[in-house]
Parts: sequence; structure tokens; C-alpha cells
Amino acid sequence: MKRIVIFASGSGTNAENIIKFFNQTKTAKVTQVLCNNEHAKVFDRCKNLNIHCLHFNKNEFSKTDTVLNILKNDTDFIILAGFLWKIPQKIIDAFPQKIINIHPALLPKYGGKGMYGMNVHKAVKENKEPETGITIHYVSANYDEGAIIFQAKTALNAADTAETIAKKIHILEQRHFPSVIEDVILKVNG
Repeated sequence: MKRIVIFASGSGTNAENIIKFFNQTKTAKVTQVLCNNEHAKVFDRCKNLNIHCLHFNKNEFSKTDTVLNILKNDTDFIILAGFLWKIPQKIIDAFPQKIINIHPALLPKYGGKGMYGMNVHKAVKENKEPETGITIHYVSANYDEGAIIFQAKTALNAADTAETIAKKIHILEQRHFPSVIEDVILKVNG
């Protein structure tokens, strides 16, 4: 059984969904969640699910090997579920093609530094896009430029607001992210 570590920064709805999904499979198990925001709601979700959730700071993540050393002992795959910091190259090098992110738009559109959450949905609305969606991709050295694994689309209309777009994206995330992660793990394991 493969071991998954989730990185989160916020409410943790995707983390919770992934944990629950893998609690029902023999493919993998979420062993812990790492979070860079000590006030994030993901801590409460993890407590309720009996999953260890550890806070770390920028220095431990980027300047020292603290986080890398935690990962080396307990990790086969890293999943970014609403995690907002750029992954240091040393972690990418230690886990090649084993770090997966979800982005709330159809990359390559609306990707890059600062393009997350409502920033993406507002830009999609302002540009009157006829559709948007999610992109699940491998993490590379640059924001949102890793190889695309999967995309799912949803139609938009003129009545959609950034808030309704966010709800449509959340539905896609909840529906697809765990099963796509499982597909990747199964392919790697042959």
C-alpha cells in the first residue's frame, strides 16, 4: 500500500475528500497532512478523521531540510490540495513525478504565480470564458507548468459569478481528484 502525504493551506475540503476516498481502498493511505497555515481549518478536519496534521513554517520548508526529512521517512506520493507555496526544487528532485497538484482552471490558461482560488474564478468571469474546469498535473519547478494528467470541464453562462464558478469547480474537484490520484498510483505500480 502506497503512502500519501497531503500538503494543504486552507479549509481542507479536498484533503478530507482524499483521506475518506483512500480509507475505502487498498491502493494507498493518507499517512499525514502537512500545513503551512497554523489557523487553517484542515487541522480540525484531520483531527476528526484521526489523521496527523503537522504545521511547518517557510524556513523549515525552503531553507532547511526539515520538511524534506519528514517526507523521506513516510511518503510515496505528495498531493497538493489547496497548497499555495511553491515546492522547493530539493523536494521535487526527491519525488520525481510523485507530486500531484490540482488547479482550478484549464491550464495553461489562468495559471502561474498568484493564480489560485477566487483570483482564478474572477479572471475567468472577467474574460467571459464559455467554460472552465480543473487541471490535475505533476508539479515542476514552475507554477502550474508540470505535465497535465487530467482535465475536466464545466460550462459557464453570463449569469455565473466568481462565487458560482467556484462552486462548479469544487464539484469537479470532489468528483475527480481522488480517483485520478488512484489511477496515477496504479499506473506507477503497473
